[in-house]
Amino acid sequence: MTNTASKFSVLLCAGVSAGVAQAESGFFEDASATLQLRNYYFSRDFSDIVGPNKQSKAEEWAQGFILNFKSGYTPGPVGFGLDAVGTLGIKLDSSPDRVNTGLLPVKEDGRAADDYSRLGVAGKMRLSRTELKVGELQPNLPVLVFSDIRLLPPSYQGASITSSEIAGLTLQGGHLNSTSLRNEAGDDKLQAMLGHLPQRQATSDAFNYAGADYAFNDNRTTLSAWYGQLEDIYGQRYFGLKHSEPVGAWVLGANIGYFDSREDGKHLIGDIDNQAFYSLLSARRGGHTVYVGYQAMFGDSAFPRVFANISPLGNEVPTYEFAFADERSWQVRYDYDFAALGMPGLTTTLRYISGDNVDTGQGFEGKDWERDLDIGYVVQGGALKGLGVRVRNVTARSNYRTDIDENRLILSYTIALF
Repeated sequence: MTNTASKFSVLLCAGVSAGVAQAESGFFEDASATLQLRNYYFSRDFSDIVGPNKQSKAEEWAQGFILNFKSGYTPGPVGFGLDAVGTLGIKLDSSPDRVNTGLLPVKEDGRAADDYSRLGVAGKMRLSRTELKVGELQPNLPVLVFSDIRLLPPSYQGASITSSEIAGLTLQGGHLNSTSLRNEAGDDKLQAMLGHLPQRQATSDAFNYAGADYAFNDNRTTLSAWYGQLEDIYGQRYFGLKHSEPVGAWVLGANIGYFDSREDGKHLIGDIDNQAFYSLLSARRGGHTVYVGYQAMFGDSAFPRVFANISPLGNEVPTYEFAFADERSWQVRYDYDFAALGMPGLTTTLRYISGDNVDTGQGFEGKDWERDLDIGYVVQGGALKGLGVRVRNVTARSNYRTDIDENRLILSYTIALF
């Protein structure tokens, strides 16, 4: 058996054994496990290199395996359970002059690792409608969005609590002390990004968060208030509104948010002053959905976030963020679901975003734009039922950062183990 196959066997057996052991005890009848296979090709051409990195292209191909095990709870007023996630990434194609796609770790010799793997476990406890988790976590919050946009998902280590004791109101809080990045197997200290720039000069010992989401109006309206703190680096407040409204044959939607971010504690990366507003309005009828978005940055700094995460900003996409200091940006987007034409499983997205007014600090106004085309299909029947195929093509241009031409091809398939 090869080293890679051996590693995957360990991950698979660990997850399945955990489920079997708990099932035999009679306490975990609701346990489930899935295995997702993800084949990912990523190519990013830097047609106009700007900055210290002179690499002209990042291109790699890799195979990923994501094993998720979730137990039920032991009976009684207080229930106990166990969640586990195992990941394995295998290099299919790479070279030293094409690394840093975010798919694979890069070794000290500048080459991508042949494989990397991780197994993380979280214990959980439930009392009434309140749940406490300790261990390996994958939170998805306005102040820490779950950025599963490469081969393997990132994770965090710490504790979280979620409570839904009041109808419509969800309260959450947590303390995270390390992270496993999307292309690494080990634990790392937490770092920050400003706009698209990693702030590698400092690390933080913890990310703390607390927030509330209140859904009402038959769950058509949600109000949110959150706070996130990357200790000694930045503190961030968030207020959000989401609403959908049926109007005849149409469904109108609004997603509006505001962030206020400041330096925290020891100011490890200096002063931070950013206020970010975004709005994304939508109109859907049949298979058609049209979006219009506006986003604006205020203050002296770019938008801060935990490295290397995305954010819920309305105009942020996986290539450009449109979140640099003082930037203003507009978006138009069109989605179509071909189920309306009798072709279920086929969807498309076409999006254009334009930004300007960027404070580059170099004596000129920064401008950028991006055009995205996404086509996705999920096989609806037969032997390949559930197989997903997604193609992404991007053109992004800027006068203050690197131009990008990008292509992605992602194949995914999920197997229910039990």
